[in-house]
Amino acid sequence: MMSRALIHIEQAVKLIKEQTERVVILDASIDKVGQKLDNNNLELIPNSHFLDIENAFSDKNIPLPHTMVDAVTFEQEVRKLGVNQDSIVLLYDRWGVYSSPRAWWMFKYMGFDQVYVINGGMPAWKSADLPIVDAYSVVENIGNFVAKPDPQWIIKIDELKELVGQDDVHITDARSAGRFSGAAPEPRPNLKSGHIPGSENIPFDQVLDAAYFRSNEEIAPLYENKAFPTGQNIFTCGSGITAAVLALGAYELGYKNIRVYDGSWSEWGSDPDTIVDQHI
Repeated sequence: MMSRALIHIEQAVKLIKEQTERVVILDASIDKVGQKLDNNNLELIPNSHFLDIENAFSDKNIPLPHTMVDAVTFEQEVRKLGVNQDSIVLLYDRWGVYSSPRAWWMFKYMGFDQVYVINGGMPAWKSADLPIVDAYSVVENIGNFVAKPDPQWIIKIDELKELVGQDDVHITDARSAGRFSGAAPEPRPNLKSGHIPGSENIPFDQVLDAAYFRSNEEIAPLYENKAFPTGQNIFTCGSGITAAVLALGAYELGYKNIRVYDGSWSEWGSDPDTIVDQHI
């Protein structure tokens, strides 16, 4: 199978045709901050199921948005989507590329490798004049997926507090330049402004061209002096969604030791004990 995470529409269609019994297609769309999807007029890839990041795949016992669920819950919910140990999971979202990388990271964290993000998502599918349906497919059989968490893919606040400032720890923030510097307000209430000390900034939309992920040649300069071949490459954002966009880009470029700070600024910015930097 392919070693990269992003696949183009042509590759996705080929996989669906050649590996019909193994392919599971999942829509991992969520609303953006200040922008909502039209759920009354669905346009979907045929035979897809809904991977509900906001609900089934977020820990509701923690007062933060999009916190990763535990392995038992993840395994149960993924099995409900019909995913088996030998499945090939194709992820997309209706924006193009936004939340599907978060679902990709979840699977990687849970030890599953045959998972790919369709570059361009639903807009790319429509541009290729491929068939579209208006309802999700019913899962016929519960899968046998087994979660095997790999803690190297995730970092939590207590560990991050200990690592901040170390030479081999590289933290990159996917929020806008204004939010990173502290010049622009946070969209969520009661959060400090600024960024984690020592972190760098790549606004996530810089790795995108409208609905599509840019080529490796285009994004490589963005990661220079921010992600490194050695040490830890930690990605953060507002709530753990767009950090995964940068993580996917780093994976495509061949970087190792990729970790997502799950709590992101929703946690760091609300913790009274954290230190923040500002450059206004």
